[in-house]
Amino acid sequence: MKIILLITLLLLSNTFSLQAASTDKFLNGFSAEEITQNVYVIHGQNSDPSANNSGFINNPAFVIVETGVVVIDPGSSLDIGEMVLDRIRLITPLPVIALFNTHEHGDHWLGNQAIVNAYPDIPIYAHPKMINNIADGVGKIWLTRLLQLTENAITGTKIMAPTHPVDHGDEIRLGQRRFIIHHLGISHTSNDIMIELPEFKTVFLGDNAVIKRVPRLDDGDVLGTIAALEMILETNNTNFVPGHGPSGDKAIVELNLEYLRTLYDSVKILYEDDLSYFEMKDFVVEKMNKFVGWYGFDAEIGRSISLVYLQIESADF
Repeated sequence: MKIILLITLLLLSNTFSLQAASTDKFLNGFSAEEITQNVYVIHGQNSDPSANNSGFINNPAFVIVETGVVVIDPGSSLDIGEMVLDRIRLITPLPVIALFNTHEHGDHWLGNQAIVNAYPDIPIYAHPKMINNIADGVGKIWLTRLLQLTENAITGTKIMAPTHPVDHGDEIRLGQRRFIIHHLGISHTSNDIMIELPEFKTVFLGDNAVIKRVPRLDDGDVLGTIAALEMILETNNTNFVPGHGPSGDKAIVELNLEYLRTLYDSVKILYEDDLSYFEMKDFVVEKMNKFVGWYGFDAEIGRSISLVYLQIESADF
């Protein structure tokens, strides 16, 4: 019996060692791209979390200010958060002085653990609804989900929740730079914030905008997301960082607006003609032909139609 137990433990140890080596090899392929002076983004793989990508699908970022480094959305695991710290150390010896989480989806913030391990007293800023939702169990749900999706590649990751609530209009000054918070209400989720850095002419959009992939609509509101993106277009910024996909100029925001408006308007036309959501797919896909090459389009468009239909129906009563 003891021999069987020993063999089992050795096999498990070898499995975790192989997973760790595979994760390290994958993450070593990513570098920090300077999108404007002192603003860096590590663009993750534009896909869903899996064992092959170790759950690294978002866009962790960091900003160098006079007194240190500010990190935004450090990814979905301890390993990814440590990779972010490694990329920072290649560029500057300054300490990390603050951390922002844009919303509750775990692929963006479970990497907090690595930052907290290195800087135990670091403030972690997020919307109060995100903080409350994690306390109510959303964090555990996301950790379990990502363990399953990555086939345990993120083993060792622990929940380190945000600590400092921020809301619309709040201005956090770090060094001599302003980090302005935008939150109009429910958009991608109930707790998404966008972070504007006026001195850098840069906005971190979170998952209110994604590029070359279909946005997730399950936890949010399409009209709310449209309103948030319309508002952020009115700001005087030239650099936009989406939650997933390549960074760029305001065309990122405009393209997401086109996607959401086309989806919503197409479904609404057929809703007003008394069609059910399962009768709408051919018409909607034709209207959205421009986006059929986006990652996840074929798999998600049916569900997106049904979610928009339910939002329109709810507003109609």
